[in-house]
Amino acid sequence: MAFGGGCAVYFVLRFEPAFWPLGLAAVVAFGVWGAAKGAGRSRRVTWPLLMIACLAAGLAAAKARTVFVAAPIAPTLSEPTVIEAWVVDVDSPGQRGARVVIAPVWIRGLSPDQTPVRLRATVRGQPPRPGEAIRLFAILNPPPAPASPGAYDFGRNAFFQGMGGVAFALGETRAADLPHAPWRLRLEMAVNGARYGLARRIVARLGERTGGIAAAMTTSHETWINQEDLDVMRDSGLAHILSVSGLHMAIVGGFVFFGVRLGVAAWPWLALRVPGKKVAALAGLSAIAAYLVVSGAPPPAERAAITASIAFLAILLDRQAVTMHGLAVAAFVVLALQPEAVVTPGFQMSFAATAALVALVEAWPKRPREISAPWPILAIQRFSGWITAAVAASVVAGLATGPFAMQHFNRTAMYGLLANLGTSPVADFILMPALALGAVLEPVGLGGPFLAVAGWGVDLMLAIGSWTAHLPGAVRTIPSAPDFVLLIAFVGVLFICLWRGRLRWLGLPLAAAVLIWHRPPAPDLWIGDGGTNAAFSRQGEAVVVRPGVREFAADLWSRRRGMALIGRDADGWTCDRFSCRPQSAAAGPVALWWGKRAPDSERLASLCQAADVVGVRAVVTNLPASCADRLVLDGVDFARGGAVELWRDGEGWRAVRTTDVRGNRPWTRQPDPDVSDSGA
Repeated sequence: MAFGGGCAVYFVLRFEPAFWPLGLAAVVAFGVWGAAKGAGRSRRVTWPLLMIACLAAGLAAAKARTVFVAAPIAPTLSEPTVIEAWVVDVDSPGQRGARVVIAPVWIRGLSPDQTPVRLRATVRGQPPRPGEAIRLFAILNPPPAPASPGAYDFGRNAFFQGMGGVAFALGETRAADLPHAPWRLRLEMAVNGARYGLARRIVARLGERTGGIAAAMTTSHETWINQEDLDVMRDSGLAHILSVSGLHMAIVGGFVFFGVRLGVAAWPWLALRVPGKKVAALAGLSAIAAYLVVSGAPPPAERAAITASIAFLAILLDRQAVTMHGLAVAAFVVLALQPEAVVTPGFQMSFAATAALVALVEAWPKRPREISAPWPILAIQRFSGWITAAVAASVVAGLATGPFAMQHFNRTAMYGLLANLGTSPVADFILMPALALGAVLEPVGLGGPFLAVAGWGVDLMLAIGSWTAHLPGAVRTIPSAPDFVLLIAFVGVLFICLWRGRLRWLGLPLAAAVLIWHRPPAPDLWIGDGGTNAAFSRQGEAVVVRPGVREFAADLWSRRRGMALIGRDADGWTCDRFSCRPQSAAAGPVALWWGKRAPDSERLASLCQAADVVGVRAVVTNLPASCADRLVLDGVDFARGGAVELWRDGEGWRAVRTTDVRGNRPWTRQPDPDVSDSGA
């Protein structure tokens, strides 16, 4: 906990610290702790010193990780450029089309030391396959900035994944003649090519709708999932099934473990000569490693694989697999390798859920062994016990992850428990095992029967998800609380999980902090980075000025503030190719100019006459007299501050910019708003 706290402190900073003070502080702190322990000091002295040392070590580890992964970030070029690159993988599609991950070899206008290691490129038509050499005429940009102050930082996530920018292709993708790729890149492309080929074969077997879901659960490729099914999975609380993470690793590893253990026990000759439990643990480790490769090793899958591997290693070392100590070791290993995980929703939710489930196992009463009970009674008892355990596990995991889901995603699936209870038996005992066997046998042409069974499971899961997603009040939007409230909830969840006895319930009010904390008033106005779109609050709704234009960012902002997003009234606005302004104060408080060239004095004056706030994408050098009492934000303001939230403050406005919260860090370069693919 202290080590993770140090990692979190590093990412909260708004400036980039030097490494040597952090490393020196960690060495000194551990030295003081070691000296106190060697001098025979009591635990009351050594324990706080150890916590301080671990906190300092977390800070130093996070900084070291930042230095280690640092790579060139693409600049915002004034004109489109030519990119020649290898296709590394096919990524999930964005709002503007298919996307691929590419390894640039040459970018016109950039020197080799300025060329990013990886780019995410949006291409036209069908995406090229991994291993192809391509040539793009594209607009290049740094990774997207947060949609609003305090929102999820896509740029930070891209930085630690080695993604140095985004590209938007303006024409068709063409083949390129490139020099031989390094062996590591060739190996990565070969693995990803095999993964993509497997995904295509699954889709060919099951059809695009069913096979798209199955392919995402197997290889992480979401290329074939349509938006309607994706919305159904989200609104029903089943979206976690699409992301290869802890659930998938647990099912695959557990299925292999119990299958191998049963096979060893069923062969008396082998059972007398090998420790069946340890052999099964080795098989489970192998299955997890194979699944990690097939899934493409996304960060959630890596964290889940580490956690599951710790459990299997505990079995090999004759230790209990499911304990808080094992979970602590897994969390420490994950944070030591990926300190940035501490600020990601996936890490927070997965370890909160696992801690809650381990606490449930520790507190669960042991069932007495029946003596000569009739089998019908045993069957009823076992079935009722399984139902009770499944309901308890779903409730406990849902409550533990609830604060993080509310804070990060601002939407709660009200019938998520019902949907998960309905799909859990199907996913655990039919869908995932059949999908795993089908994926293994499909390359040799024998996976058809197993994939067919998996397809039935996917169809049933979609049917359950669709039914629950369309129930009245299926989704509730909850605004984000202040950032420190999530820390309070985290402490409460940990207290409930770690404390023994009835006093653990003292942490319940803290765990519910995100739900019950008073929300500050929502901003009156939001203007996206670059001033290309805006939205304002009106009677609890967020009215977007340019519906359908980069609406992903506006939707993120409105959900974070707990408002439904609606389009502006067409009658009350005057819009043309480069601008939009309200016809009266009642229609809206903002006018926009999104042309790359600054408006002339007459047009700027008309914008200022129409609204209290004017957003201009270009740089404005002179303001007409009508803009004297107006708030005018131009290209300089957006380049320095990014997206902005505004509150009315008497006769003026109070502003909070993205950079005010984000700070000046290695991943905070501002992108061009027309290119940044915030739908990443």
